[in-house]
Amino acid sequence: LYEKREAELDMLLTTIGVLLNKRSKKHVPALRVWTIDVPHTQEEYLDCLWEQIRKLRQDNWQEKHIPRPYLAFDSVLCEALQHSLPTLLIPPHDDSYVYPKPTVIFRMFDYTDCPERGPVLPGAHSIERFLIEEHLHQIIENYHAERKECATHLIEFPYKSNIPLEYCIVEVIFAELFNLPQPRYLELFYGSLFIELSKLQTSSMPQVLAQATEILFLRIETMNTACFDRFVSWFGYHLSNFQYRWSWEDWEECLKLDHEHPRPKFIKEVLLKTMRLSYHQRIRDIVPRSYECVLPPRPDPFYKYTAEGSSSLPGTQVAQQLMAAIKNRCSPEDLLAILKELPNPLEDDEGPEARYNPLKIDVFVQTLFFLGSKSFSHSFAAIGKFNQVFKLLADGEEAQLCILRSIYELWRNHQQMVCVLIDKMLKIQLLECSAVANWIFSKEMSHDFTKLYIWEILHLTINKMSKYVNRLSRELSEAREKLARSGAGSSSGDESDDSLTGRGDDKPTEEMVERMEERLETAQGDQKNLFLIIFQRFIMILSEHLVRCDTDNKEFDNYWYRWTIGRLQHVFLAHHEQVQKYSSTLETLLFTQDLDPHILDVFHQ
Repeated sequence: LYEKREAELDMLLTTIGVLLNKRSKKHVPALRVWTIDVPHTQEEYLDCLWEQIRKLRQDNWQEKHIPRPYLAFDSVLCEALQHSLPTLLIPPHDDSYVYPKPTVIFRMFDYTDCPERGPVLPGAHSIERFLIEEHLHQIIENYHAERKECATHLIEFPYKSNIPLEYCIVEVIFAELFNLPQPRYLELFYGSLFIELSKLQTSSMPQVLAQATEILFLRIETMNTACFDRFVSWFGYHLSNFQYRWSWEDWEECLKLDHEHPRPKFIKEVLLKTMRLSYHQRIRDIVPRSYECVLPPRPDPFYKYTAEGSSSLPGTQVAQQLMAAIKNRCSPEDLLAILKELPNPLEDDEGPEARYNPLKIDVFVQTLFFLGSKSFSHSFAAIGKFNQVFKLLADGEEAQLCILRSIYELWRNHQQMVCVLIDKMLKIQLLECSAVANWIFSKEMSHDFTKLYIWEILHLTINKMSKYVNRLSRELSEAREKLARSGAGSSSGDESDDSLTGRGDDKPTEEMVERMEERLETAQGDQKNLFLIIFQRFIMILSEHLVRCDTDNKEFDNYWYRWTIGRLQHVFLAHHEQVQKYSSTLETLLFTQDLDPHILDVFHQ
């Protein structure tokens, strides 16, 4: 084009440049892995590609990466018949079209990070960098279902002698892992791919990966909160596959920093993650004694009804009776009869019409899960056997909050158990999603508010609700289609498909479809209410923090604020498709123009 249609090419490039300059870029801050542009500028994908094309133009369109086998046949091709290609018409926009999501280019290495004697890493704005990265991304896309084959094709990259291949591969894989709002594939895939690459290239890949980890750790203070979580998960998983070997002494200095600083928090969360994949004593043995301050406590239950001084607690005697009865395999009816002996502490305030009994709930939940503390399976079996007791005691959100407090009090030192139990109880609808959200933002959970497991629980809660709504929506669509088909078949006088297939019972009626519509409407109302609760609580705690800092003349942008605003941003990003449905309601009720700009900006991104 440059040689034969230079004027048309210049016009096309000018038009593209004008279009790119007009675009709104409000979304870019939310998609950045780093909050600052040091040492690498973070550019939106199209902006970066445009700069690479402009540089290629400055270099007279000279590019050395793409093979050109046709040059050998240049004399033949010059005399070949020329074809007139039809005009390409771009179709108009349609609401059904799904467009690629915007992305921000992830940069971790430049030429100074690579060995001096090896090949040079192409610059960020060279077209070669784009072509190499696109090629590597395509290899991952083509072979992501088979990690070993994927690793082999990456290592056997055809132009590996011209580039520092290991650095390019590591940067591209981390770019996919840290992609916002979600990675293309399961996070576990990227971890397993790194392991396969380390096995295939033992002389260089582990060293480059260690160097990348150090770079990420040094820059972690400006890392996006969602990417921080993924970095923790990946590093914990990677360590578990290499006998937890790491140069822990190199990170000792950061243990003196504020406990909310991202570096000591990263170490603490990694150790918690590795404990899920190992056991407590093993984790104590792998780190130096200086790490005592960040070591997780033993994951033992704290059962207050057998602890020292428990004799003075109300409910202790009944708890002991309950424990003996459950050990003797009592029925749910026998268990309820024992719990009847407990007085209701709320009767002093609400009278005999109190809606729930917090003492009953606490004694039952703590005793049952203490007896089931041997394993997840034991706890699940206990839930299954006494399912009806849970439903009777937890009839309402306030009662469900009591269950959550009791679970937390028993398992405060075992975060994974808290997550697993809540997940299970949400799945079998013993807990409502709104109750879990209110519990997370309650004052008694404020000391754990910036810990990762809290947000793991919140996201699994939102996902449970979203999956439920999507399932009802899908079932309703299928039922409407079946009803429409059966109606069309009846009106045409033809035999229905059901009479031929023997599935007449599956044909929905109008009444069934109406009931399904009502269920979906109720579920969507619950989903909207869940988001309203979450965002309202975020706004309240962030606004209180900003006002308090302004009153006390303190800097508001502290570590707690960064974690919290990052979590708000993460909720918007991770669940943007669901949040988008209720954006007008959220804007009308919560994200109004009188809200602090720091909070409002997150909504508009």
